[in-house]
Amino acid sequence: MKKARTFLIIAIWITILPYLGFPSFWKNLFFTITGLVLIYLSYLLYKEARIKKPTEKVVFDNFSENQNFKE
Repeated sequence: MKKARTFLIIAIWITILPYLGFPSFWKNLFFTITGLVLIYLSYLLYKEARIKKPTEKVVFDNFSENQNFKE
């Protein structure tokens, strides 16, 4: 939930930034820094999702198929 709140705060910041009256140099600098922060947070989320993704095939112990009847 903390990550979702962080993205919400950044979205609000990006929404109100053009109306705060900063000179264009500072506005461009703030947008660039905010974009780099978004890239970094997105990379962290990607890395976390990739770790949680199972790489092995899931095998259920209580399941068997009825193919081999001649045993």
